[in-house]
Amino acid sequence: MGYLLGIDIGTSAVKALLLRTSGNVAGSFTTEYPLFSPRPGWSEQNPEDMWEATITAIKGVMSKCNVSGETVLGIGLSGQMHSSVFLDVEHEVIRPAILWNDVRTSAECRYIEETVDRKVLLEEVCNPVLEGFTLPKLLWLRNHEPENFAKVRHLVLPKDYVRYRLTGNLHMEVSDAAGMLMMNVRNQIWSEPILGALDLSSDILPPIVESGEIAGTISAEVANLTGLKEGTPVVGGGADNACGAVGSGVVTPGRGMMSLGTSGVLLAHLAEPRLITHGTVHMFNSCIPGQFYMMGVMLSAGLSLNWFRKQLGLESEPYDALTKKAADAPPGSRGLVFLPYLTGERTPHGDANARGSFVGLSATHGEGELTRAVLEGVAFGLCDSVELLRSAGWEGTAIRALGGGAKSPLWKEIIASATGLALEEINVDEGPALGAAILAGVGAGVYASVLEASDLIISVERVVEPNSAWRETYVELYEVYKGLYPALRESFDRLAAFA
Repeated sequence: MGYLLGIDIGTSAVKALLLRTSGNVAGSFTTEYPLFSPRPGWSEQNPEDMWEATITAIKGVMSKCNVSGETVLGIGLSGQMHSSVFLDVEHEVIRPAILWNDVRTSAECRYIEETVDRKVLLEEVCNPVLEGFTLPKLLWLRNHEPENFAKVRHLVLPKDYVRYRLTGNLHMEVSDAAGMLMMNVRNQIWSEPILGALDLSSDILPPIVESGEIAGTISAEVANLTGLKEGTPVVGGGADNACGAVGSGVVTPGRGMMSLGTSGVLLAHLAEPRLITHGTVHMFNSCIPGQFYMMGVMLSAGLSLNWFRKQLGLESEPYDALTKKAADAPPGSRGLVFLPYLTGERTPHGDANARGSFVGLSATHGEGELTRAVLEGVAFGLCDSVELLRSAGWEGTAIRALGGGAKSPLWKEIIASATGLALEEINVDEGPALGAAILAGVGAGVYASVLEASDLIISVERVVEPNSAWRETYVELYEVYKGLYPALRESFDRLAAFA
């Protein structure tokens, strides 16, 4: 029996997963590590903590599954996108990594927009400029920590740093490189037009490798630390969302996935990149060579329901008890609409000042209607992403439903009815670590392609179809929902001053 090891370097933990080459998950092991916020809006981590957690997770899953390093045929990595790891000439870490959810770089974002021609920016990186991306973080370092900026000889992302520690080889994998605002997404080369306009050098950016390409092998030192076999191949891997797509079988045009966790992600696989000049959506290289994915992100999906449950003082009650009351309310919540902008919004508005709102509230509304309005508001937020994906040429009729929120039958039916898309429940929900293991299998020659591996391992077990009786109501109510943000935008900006 052979195994493939997938390692996901997350924002709060490292997850290591062992996949049998036959296609069954043998087990996983998770090790947490700290996140630091030295100032409001700052989010940092120590790359050494990531590395130590990786070693612990590898040893933990091998012990848990009673697997020897001799039987591990390949290793893949996934990781949090955009987060910056700055290295000096000796490949030593210069300062804590600045993470994807750090928002200190607003001034640098405006500088990029003012300095780089908008058409060039879109044609090169196919994405809007946002605080979370890597390029603004590099400019922030130049502006605020010039002594550290002067030491930078290499800039990588977390999983690529961990791969360097595993193998001694420094590379950037393409799906993660696409999220830095520094790579020409179509040509998969570092963007000299953008870097040159900002007086930055591509010399600090390592060579780019494909997701399933072998980027190094386990060193003797790491073999002694972990029990892995020296020389075991390690592939490029992928960004967390790209590997999540692989781990849910969204690896060919027409397929899509929805991840309903704290945030909400709607992702669709595309054969070619499409520029969207309106709405905040992301276009990145996928883990399939020469193919892409488009992604919409809403910031407060499951967070909205969790916040609402907390405000009702029902934290000790299971979510099912709350949604049972929502099931008794009619579709449309008796004319009540919830805007799920509790922490601003990414897609489609890109507005940090947007805020959550109940609109249409009356004395006749009770807990059931309020709860259902929250569920429906999140569904309408996902509809925004569906519209943008459609405008990019995605023609899918179903999405694969993942994440904690997707465990609610009512919420799935509401989302299916609002979006008009069938929601597919699959046999595994292991996230990016599974995708990383699949990519390891492709690189090691266990599987001929990602698609072959995906169809071997992942299957659709149940489909939730749109409720035709609800669909008509939601189509009409979504039009109301879309009109509320433009009507309230100026008020949100004015209210931000009071906050």
